[in-house]
Amino acid sequence: MLMERILSHENMLSALKRVVSNNGSHGIDEMPVQNLRQHIIDNWESMKMELLKGSYTPQPVRRVEIPKSDGGVRLLGIPTVTDRFIQQAIAQVLTPLYDPEFSNHSYGFRPKRSAHGAVNEAKGYIQEGRRWVVDIDLEQFFDKVNHDRLMGTLAKRIKDKRLLKLIRSYLKSGIMINGLVKASEEGAPQGGPLSPLLSNIVLDELDKELEERGHKFVRYADDCNIYVKTKKAGNRVMDSVTSFIEGKLKLKVNLRKSAVDRPWKRKFLGFSFTSHKEPKVRIANESVKRMKNKIREITSRKKPYPMKYRIKKLNQYLVGWCGYYALADTPSVFRNYDSWIRRRLRMCMWKEWKLPKTKVRKLTGLGAPRGKAYEWGNSRKSYWRISKSPILHTTLGNSYWSSQGLKSLSYRYETLRQTS
Repeated sequence: MLMERILSHENMLSALKRVVSNNGSHGIDEMPVQNLRQHIIDNWESMKMELLKGSYTPQPVRRVEIPKSDGGVRLLGIPTVTDRFIQQAIAQVLTPLYDPEFSNHSYGFRPKRSAHGAVNEAKGYIQEGRRWVVDIDLEQFFDKVNHDRLMGTLAKRIKDKRLLKLIRSYLKSGIMINGLVKASEEGAPQGGPLSPLLSNIVLDELDKELEERGHKFVRYADDCNIYVKTKKAGNRVMDSVTSFIEGKLKLKVNLRKSAVDRPWKRKFLGFSFTSHKEPKVRIANESVKRMKNKIREITSRKKPYPMKYRIKKLNQYLVGWCGYYALADTPSVFRNYDSWIRRRLRMCMWKEWKLPKTKVRKLTGLGAPRGKAYEWGNSRKSYWRISKSPILHTTLGNSYWSSQGLKSLSYRYETLRQTS
């Protein structure tokens, strides 16, 4: 039976290691993940008995709001670390059962699949001449999943009634908001290890319908793009697919965020495309805006951070950012960002030096002629204008920032492109 496989020593140990390594926040019981191992040792026998009998009751999830780039919030439900441990054990057994049957056009929350694969498939459709996209966004998908439909789908494959009861109890465990528990009549709160798999099981029905209709599509979680050759076809597909999603799946399409448009006017997983006959992947404008806002925050001259700290924070952010966006076919953009970041650091350094005599001393120490150092050190031009001056370009150039440990975006981009 599946429950015995889930509760096997090997599977539970693997789940424990995964939850501990992921770290993560506490649930409503405030128990940190560092205490989980000892908690399991002390309570495992009684927990296992309850799980086998079907009497285990999960605790409500803790509601957390994460700001979104469009000004809204993403609602997360954080289970207790004990419930995350049990959910992880369930997901480890069910994923090999369900994943091989999922569509090849589904990329979200799946082993050995990524957002990059989804973007590359979308690029291929545009190259084929499908230069219109039906961009469908599901409204609050994780909060709108119909429990009865989901449980009916699960029951077709899962015959262990104890497991079905446990999954339903997780769906209905409730949400704690400001100390009060609100019942869960629908939805699979985003934040637990089981939710991604359940979301793919729900949306696999959409994938199979699109395949049956012969559509060329890519889906990543609740982002679904269908590629067609004309706007008229796009409008027709939008209407029919929306009817299927809302009528059959009992989900809601966000009409404000969904559209039939040119792919280069839309964003998909942080990327977009150029309008060339051979399209290139580029970074979406919204993604660039978010990145620049983060850089401005780290390099704000109003914040008296030591330069070593600024460079450390920049490296931490930019290494991960570049690791994701290196998929873009735009090397010049990364060189431009490098130049802009160095200019912002020069601006911070110029303010850090404060007094004219300090500026003169620092510039001469960096090799500037004394006359030029005196002239610029006493300049009344703004910090931002001075940051682009020839003297700072020379004294605080690329080699200087490299010696201070600043990682180059363009170098990392080229390295990642060569190894991918």
